[in-house]
Parts: sequence; structure tokens; C-alpha cells
Amino acid sequence: MQWSLFVLILMGQCCFFMCQLYEYHFIGENKTWEEAQKYCKEKYTDLATVYDMTDMERLNNSRKTQDEAWTGLYNNSGKENRMWHWSLPGLEYNESEAQWNDGEPNDIINGNIENCGAMNSQNWSWLDDGCDTRRHAFICYDEKKKPNDTYRVINETKTWSQAQKYCREHHTDLISGLNQLNQVKDLIPPKKNFWIGLFRDTWMWSDGSSSSFRNWDPEVGDKNCTLLKSSGQWRSADCNETKPFFCYNDEVILIKERKTWEDALDYCRDHYHQLVSITNPHQQELVQKKAKNADTPYVWVGLRYTCALDLWFWVSDQMVSYNNWDPDVRTDWCYDSAAMERGGQHKWVKKTHTEMFNFICAL
Repeated sequence: MQWSLFVLILMGQCCFFMCQLYEYHFIGENKTWEEAQKYCKEKYTDLATVYDMTDMERLNNSRKTQDEAWTGLYNNSGKENRMWHWSLPGLEYNESEAQWNDGEPNDIINGNIENCGAMNSQNWSWLDDGCDTRRHAFICYDEKKKPNDTYRVINETKTWSQAQKYCREHHTDLISGLNQLNQVKDLIPPKKNFWIGLFRDTWMWSDGSSSSFRNWDPEVGDKNCTLLKSSGQWRSADCNETKPFFCYNDEVILIKERKTWEDALDYCRDHYHQLVSITNPHQQELVQKKAKNADTPYVWVGLRYTCALDLWFWVSDQMVSYNNWDPDVRTDWCYDSAAMERGGQHKWVKKTHTEMFNFICAL
């Protein structure tokens, strides 16, 4: 018997579903971007935030016409507001781990702003370059390939946006993050520069999300709000144009009652769907927003340890592929359960299942 099925039997309930912690809603009324934002905040959670290509497909599927429609991305213009991001969703840029070449990023070449990153294969350092320059080959990452075929060097010179588009259409994304970059040193020829999935911009999401996902049309434009085109790519537009729009709604709820882990699990199943599962950084971000309003120092989530199988499992039958454990908490005890910190970095901690905390349910 497979261990995942055995876990489900132990829990006494089969829950074969993929947990979506937010839902998109297409609103067919024509409004300016600010009017759309106000509408979404009053009736839902906010204008739509997009985290990855899966979200893009969900967003496209939610609309009832092919009209262009507002998303929650807007331009907080100003050179001082630029932030570096990785192209691959879920990776956060960490300045302390950056490997810039001496004098980089120097931002200006031939009078142009440099907002995209490349890697020098001679010394493996990074340099910034103009995103529209077409002088670099690039490296794609493919999460679906076997380990020895995960990275592809594409010896065609493209702009950074063209390289990103190619990687997303044929593989997964431009190579991103130190772990991936350190694995390609034997694959690429020396003394060449290659585009990597590093970029910076001044765009922000209406809900304050840290999502770095972008899906620009090659003709981005220079306006301050973002429309989803019928092609599925984005363009910037004047925020005063009137268009339909996308809202999103949280599918999680904080219950401000103090219960043991088992009682919290029963409550969620009786009144909603399940104790919440967190399987990627974006879901973590959504759940921690709810946790901030708890009146206990921790909130229960749907993660439990079993001695019989010596593993942690989500009650939704999803694999524990992503984690946000507090590194100082290591010992696994029978029937430990996981709770999230209300504040700080919202790390996960192991608590005795009989302790009593607020909890978060998936709707």
C-alpha cells in the first residue's frame, strides 16, 4: 500500500484535491484602474495578483469575454523604487547572496537604463544590461526534464524578454537563483555572457504581494497600469482607461477560537473544507496575512507528524515539498502538529497537538 494512501486511511478521510487558496473573478463592468481596485477591495479581496503560469491559465479561464481587462499590477515609477527579482516564480532575490562583478550593477551604458541581468561565464559573476539589447544567448530551466537534462543553453541572441518568452514556451523559465546557476558551470562555453532570469522594475501589486511574476507582451508600453490582453500577455495602459477587470478572493479564513489541533481539524471539516495546506511560497504569503490578526501567538495549520510512517503530511494529501520551518526546532515527536507564528517571519513550529490556538481553514 502506498504511504500516501495509508496516511489518508489513518486520517479517516480521503481528500483528493488540489488546494487553491484564492479564486479569480472576472467583472465585466468598465472602470478605471482605481475604480476597479476600489470595487475589488469592497466586494472581494483585491485586484488580481498573478503568481505563475498556472495562475495565468486560471485567470484566462475565468474571463467571459476576450476584452482586455485590468490586473492588480501598477507602476510605482521612480528609479529609487526599482527592485531586483528572479524570473522563476517562488524565488526571492537576496542581496547578500548576489554575485555581481566589480562595479556592477552600474545601471548606465550608452545612456540606457540597465534592468536585466546576465552572467559572465569566465568568472561566473553577474552584470546588468539593457533589457532590449540583443547580444546575449541564454539558459533555460526545465523542471519536467530528467536531472541531467534540466538546463538548456540556447545559442541564439535575443533580448531578455524574448529569451524569457522562449524559455516559458519551450521549457519552464530562464535559469534563476544561485542553486540553478551553480549547476551549469560545466555546460556553457567560457568568455561568453548569457541572459539569466534576473530583472528589476518598479511594478507592484495592489495587494502588496511580493510576486515577481511578469508576462509582458514584447511591446510593453510606458504607462502605469496593466491590462491582460486576449493573447494572455500583458501591456501597460493609461490608468484612466475604462476596462473590465479581475478581482481575487481569499479562500482561507482565520478562526479566532482556541482549539486543540484535532478539534481545529474537525471544525474546519464541519464548517468549511479543511485545515489549510501550504505547498508553495505564495500560499505561505496568503496564510501569513491571515495569521497576523490572530489573538494567540501561533495558529494551527493542517500539517501533522506520524511516527508510524516517520513523516510529516498535509491533511489534504499534498506532498510536503515546500516548508518554512523554524531552523531551531528540529525534534520530531509522535503526533506533533505544525503551527505558524503570528508575527515575525511567520515560521512553522512543532507544537504538542493538545495545545490550544487559533487556526486557519481552507474554504
